[in-house]
Order: sequence, then structure tokens, then C-alpha cells
Amino acid sequence: MKKIAILSYSNLSFFELACAVELFVLKRPEIPNWYQADVVTFEQGTLRSNIGLGISGCKPVSGFAGYDMIVIPSWPPSQSEIPPTLARALIRANKQGKRILSFCSGAFLLARLGLLEGRKATTHWRYAEAFSQTFPDIEYVANVLYIYEDNIGTAAGSASALDLGLDVIREDFGSKAANKVARRMVVAAHRSGGQAQFVESAINRRPDLLAETLDWAIKNLATITNVNQLAERACMSRRTFDRRFRASMNLAPQSWLIDQRIAVARELLESTSCSIDQLAIKVGFETPETLRHHFRKRLGLSPMQYRLNFREAG
Repeated sequence: MKKIAILSYSNLSFFELACAVELFVLKRPEIPNWYQADVVTFEQGTLRSNIGLGISGCKPVSGFAGYDMIVIPSWPPSQSEIPPTLARALIRANKQGKRILSFCSGAFLLARLGLLEGRKATTHWRYAEAFSQTFPDIEYVANVLYIYEDNIGTAAGSASALDLGLDVIREDFGSKAANKVARRMVVAAHRSGGQAQFVESAINRRPDLLAETLDWAIKNLATITNVNQLAERACMSRRTFDRRFRASMNLAPQSWLIDQRIAVARELLESTSCSIDQLAIKVGFETPETLRHHFRKRLGLSPMQYRLNFREAG
């Protein structure tokens, strides 16, 4: 059972704290070995959130010993002074390889401590310029929902915190468990980190053929051989389809198709005993070798090793 510490402090963002609590603190008896999570603080007394509500009952700590993961719901972007005890605790946790997640402006805290040097990171789009100027040695990635590499994840803010959290749950407990959590929160089970933070476009009174096409594609992955089929179904030229797709999803249609196929493959590996050859056909890859190539490229392990890992966890 993994133990999680969710950092609370004076003037924190109430929404991002609530996201972390909903993701990790809420009891889920239907999922075996669920997390044990605490809302912790390095301060004394009742805290005040950014909207003036008091926060009490947090667990006082002086470090993160005994915790496997730390969540930073937010951090004031202009606050350069960090309590020494908190700074030492986070630096030590990172050296120990503990998983650290930041939501929204929480990336500023990790960046000021040097934990993001040489890494890619993101934060809410409204802080993009300030972040890039303050931390030029960090590769800031604009207009993505989240980045999750090695032991550190940074989410763009607001609802994208849920996307990062669900990705972590998927890694720890599998796709079925992540889908259960998403269903309870009534949110999309999987939005990849590369999707755009927001899309500015005129309101179209006609049916959204792009959205309908993507829904159709997810249900028919086995029969789709190329992106031209999607463009035809959306009643667009290939050029127009590619442009609209990139504007909405912030990635190429072919990459999106591969992501969807890998997502379904993961669910089948966790829940069935079908062979890799059969699985490749079910999710629309041309050959088992193609499935293995993309699976290893995205997840760093083979389909069989993935299946073995979840069987051992079960």
C-alpha cells in the first residue's frame, strides 16, 4: 500500500487541494490495496485557503519519511522564500526517488528548489511567460495537460490535475481501476498529457463532426487502417482534418490513434489472456511486432512484461 502526502499551507489553491483529496484520499474499498493518504502541513494552527476558507485537521510533519509520493496542489508563483524544513524535505524526497506531483502553480515550488533542472515541465498557461523567464534552464512545454516523466509529474492546472492523477492511478492499479475512479468523478477516463490546455474557436451550431469521428474511431480501432478514413468520416479534406485535429488535440492524428490502441491494449492485457497476435488484431495494429514497438516506445516495457507486472500486483 503506497502512502501519499498532500501538502497544505497558508493561501493554497482550494480547488487543486480538492482535486488531490478526491483522487487519493477518498476511500475506495472496491480497489484492493488503495492508497493511504494524508493532508500534511509544515505550519501550525488553522490554515487559510486562497478563498478565505479555513483548513484544519491537517497532519503536522517535519519531513516525508514513510511516504512514497508527495503532491503539491499549488504554490504562489511570486513566492521565492521557501520554509527551510519544507525545502530540505522535498529535496531529500527527490534524491530518494519518491514520486512528486505538482498541480498548476505547484511547479514553481519544484523549480525554485532545482528539482526540475534538465527536465520538461508545464504549468497553467497564464503563468507560462513568468515560468519561462524565471527558470530558463527548465524546458517549459506550453499548451499540454501534463508531463509525467521518471518520478516527477507537473500538471497545467485546474482539471488537468485530475488527468495527471488518473495517469498515476493507471500506472499503479491498471486501466480498470483508473476507469472506475474517473467514472465516479464523471470525467474522461483518459486524456493524454499532450492534449491542448484549451482551444479558442468560434461556436459552431452544426454537429461537431470531429468529436463524433473520434468517438467512432475509439469504437472501431480494429478496422481503421489510416487517417484518411477519419478525414472522410468527418467530411473534411485530409489537410483540413489534420489542421483541426492538431488545433484541438495538440498532436498528430496518427499519434492519437496509436495512443488509443495502446490504451485498449493495456486493458486487454490486464483483463484477458488473449495472445499478443490476437491482441494486435483487436486494437488495429498491422502486426504483433508493430504493437510491441509502440508499446515499448511509450511505456518502456513489452506487452508480456506489462501483463506479468499486473498479474503479480493482483
